[in-house]
Amino acid sequence: MIRTALIADIPALVSLEQRCFEIDRLSERSFRHLLKRGKASLFVYNEGESLLGYSLVLFHQNTSMARLYSLAISPESRGKGIAVKLMAASEMDALERGVVSMRLEVHVNNSTAIALYHKLGYRDFDIFPDYYEDHAAAIRMEKALASHLSPDISRVPLYTQTLDFTCGPASLMMALKAVNPELQLTRHLELRLWREATSIFMTSGHGGCSPFGLALSAFRRGLHVEVFTPCDAVMFIDSVRSEEKREVMRIVEEDFLQEIHQLGLPLHERQVSLDEVEQRFMAGDIPIVLISAYRLTGDKSPHWVVICGFDERFVYIHEPFVDTAEGKTETTCFGIPVARHEFERMRFYGSRRQYATLLISRGEK
Repeated sequence: MIRTALIADIPALVSLEQRCFEIDRLSERSFRHLLKRGKASLFVYNEGESLLGYSLVLFHQNTSMARLYSLAISPESRGKGIAVKLMAASEMDALERGVVSMRLEVHVNNSTAIALYHKLGYRDFDIFPDYYEDHAAAIRMEKALASHLSPDISRVPLYTQTLDFTCGPASLMMALKAVNPELQLTRHLELRLWREATSIFMTSGHGGCSPFGLALSAFRRGLHVEVFTPCDAVMFIDSVRSEEKREVMRIVEEDFLQEIHQLGLPLHERQVSLDEVEQRFMAGDIPIVLISAYRLTGDKSPHWVVICGFDERFVYIHEPFVDTAEGKTETTCFGIPVARHEFERMRFYGSRRQYATLLISRGEK
């Protein structure tokens, strides 16, 4: 059976390690650290008193990516499907933790393991020379865990922002493309949308995009848009210390709001329920949501994302910011699964619990 490893399993794990690997072995100390304090999951497969295999996955803080660090099956138990079962358990556990992508490294000469990983859906994406103690190279592989939201299936495409402050335009572009597949997504459009929707100031840098500004940009492009956000607070103003800059932000927001009222855009001063968002998504709307980015990146800044799917356990989002410094790729930012209860917390930003959701659809309703 498969279960989570215990401290009592360490002697058997060390013994298995000795029998399975000649180099790069994990020590008793390493196993103990991983079980007590490591950001890891360690599953074992045992029959009776015999521990026949294990799978070890490491999790990276503030990323949606995990790493299969080691997979070991006792020599006499290979070929019985144990590795496949352990991998399935590790992948399911990673998905439940909100991980969207699993990576691994495998010895370039380990043809059996390479064939197994390919069979399980992992793809080669890089080679590390001189990676192991014997100076052999490692093949790097990656698998998208939310396979039902692959780019070929999701009706919402991914567009990644090209500047630190354009998550709003990038999110709107994904929605625009979802309702108008012929639209070309370019950096020119990204910057044009930012100029239209920016609040001008935010913290010490360029301004983020107001929900009112984004709504107007969507409306000007012939789309129907509904806004769910308070009208009595200037979004992002708490992040700006200068009173002069605050006054500029107030003027910008007042101008956006005045135009929204003149045009008669639907404006609801309440937080839309997640159940309603799901219903509207299933009916064809594309939700753009302001979140606190802390759970995604460790940054407490406000951040725009797009909802691209739902199931019983998760809300799936496209993350427009690809943090290459943290090893992220577009694969890791596509269809990130976020537990429903976690997403509910993410939908409120700052001490004043500000919120904003835009529901975008084609044509008029």
